[in-house]
This record gives sequence, C-alpha cells and structure tokens, in this order.
Amino acid sequence: MVQAKTWILTKHFDGFPKDSDFELKVEELSAPKDGEVLLEAVFLSVDPYMRPFSRVRMNEGDVMIGTQVAKVIQSNNPAFPVGSHVVGRCGWRTHTVCDGTDLIPVMPDWPQDVSLSLALGGIGMPGLTALYGIEEVLGLQKGETLLVNAAAGAVGSMVGQIAKIKGCKVVGSAGSDAKVAFLKDLGFDEAFNYKTVGSLEEALKKASPEGYDCFFENVGGPFSSVAIQQMKNFGRIAVCGAISTYNDTTPQTGPYPHLTMIFKQLKMEGFMQSRWEHKHPESLKRLIGWLKEGKLQCREHITKGFEKMPAAFMGILQGENIGKAVVAV
Repeated sequence: MVQAKTWILTKHFDGFPKDSDFELKVEELSAPKDGEVLLEAVFLSVDPYMRPFSRVRMNEGDVMIGTQVAKVIQSNNPAFPVGSHVVGRCGWRTHTVCDGTDLIPVMPDWPQDVSLSLALGGIGMPGLTALYGIEEVLGLQKGETLLVNAAAGAVGSMVGQIAKIKGCKVVGSAGSDAKVAFLKDLGFDEAFNYKTVGSLEEALKKASPEGYDCFFENVGGPFSSVAIQQMKNFGRIAVCGAISTYNDTTPQTGPYPHLTMIFKQLKMEGFMQSRWEHKHPESLKRLIGWLKEGKLQCREHITKGFEKMPAAFMGILQGENIGKAVVAV
C-alpha cells in the first residue's frame, strides 16, 4: 500500500481562487493489477488553463486537473518499465495507479543534461503550442512582424524565440520591467511593459509603425481589441489563451473591432496543440534540437513542495512567473 497526497477542489472558484477552495487529502493506493502501473510524481505543471477547465470539467470534491512528469515505481505493464518516466494527466497527485491509457513515455533519448521538467514546458505542451500556433495556424513567414502578449510566460517566450529562428521581427508585451528585460535577453526586437505605458495603442505603433502581420493572442480582453486595430491587411491571429478573463465572474463583452476585422480581411483562429498530436514526436525532436543548439532558452519558475500547489497556481494567475511554472515534488 502506498499513501498518495492529493489536492481536492472543495468549491468552484468565485472570482479569484482562495486557499479555502482547496483541500489536501491522503489516500491509500492498492498495488497495481495486471496491466497497471504505479507512478510517483517528480514535477507537476502549473498552467493558466486550469482555471477555466476547473469550471467546465470538474465537480466539487474532484482532484484538481493537471499534468505531471512521473516515474514508474511499480509496473505490471510491459510498455512502462520500472524506472522509466512518463507525462500523464494525473492531476494534483503525488502517486497514481493507472492502466497506462493517455500516458506518454518521455523520449528514450532524452538528454541527461536536460531537466525532465522541460517535458512540461519548452519541450512539452507550451513549446508545442507555440510551434503549432506559428506554423499551422499563422503560417508565419520569414520577414514578417509578429506580436505576442503574455510574452514572458511559458508559451509566449517560446513563440518569440521560434519566430526569431524563422527570421521574423518580434514584438512582445509583458507585465513587469523584469519580464521586459527577459524578453530582450531572448532576442525580442521590441518589448514593453503594458502596465506602465501611457497608451497601449501608441506603444504598439512605436514598436512597429508599419503594423503587424501576425498576432499570437494569449490574453484577450481590452488588449486584443487594441491590438487588432494595428494589424496589417490580411493579418492572421492565433488565439490560444485569454488569461485576462479567467477570473471574471461574468463573461466579458465588447467593444470588439468588427469593422476592422472586415475591412482588413483578418483571419482569427482558436486552437489547442492536441489537434496535431500525430506530429508530436517529430515536433519534440525539433524543439530539443533547437535547445541543444542554443537557439532556445527554456526559463522555469520552480516552486518546491507538493504542499505549495495552490500557492503556485494562484501565483501564475497573478503573473508571478517568468517562463514555465513548475512544482518540484
């Protein structure tokens, strides 16, 4: 028998999450049966999407949703030998017994000098989101100008770097001077603190007077409405996040620049990286190749201790992280 710690959603969030919305529980797990494995969490991902998904996919009393890198410590499934590592949607748990469904083995040739935590970040879902948003949704071409907001986050920081690899001009916005400095270190051509500029419209115009071919949207809300006005004719917009709206108790409405969308003939498309799951193995190899070549930096914001999961989660909703937020068990 193994004791597993789990974080439970005790109450659906009303506005911003509170400590009282979570409860830490301990449960006894039976030994794995035929075809099953026992996993021990090593790193847990902390992502903004957990906020809206908790509302539409969870009931009160459920274990909080989430992804983790785990080590196989007992196995009755030959596909997952003891000592191997997997990425799984196991939620906020220290230990899990499962039949292997939806477990993704960490690539066998994972470099020893690269932390496995990156399988949750730049060499995982955020990196794949950035890559597919750029290539499959935007079709970004060399010489074009790309705008990305929440640019110092897990996805945004990868978006900017991949766009630079492709020979594009990149403009990023972030919520602190430290984050802006980080973007400059990554090679962004222009970066600004949206919280301190006098006018978002003027900041966007100054960063790229000729406008923007592509916009990688992570924020939503008023930023989106202003940015769309700065798009070039036939511009493309990839929408993968709306963090500015996640804690709203009522849905945001307007203003929305419909006439701009029409007259400039803009294309806007929402997406999730799972649409291209069949491309994951090849795409992950490309990402790790860029990392080893020094073309990508994968900054992490690591919190130590499973007991700090709620604090880490609330921290990313307040923009405390630079790069990917991870909890090390």
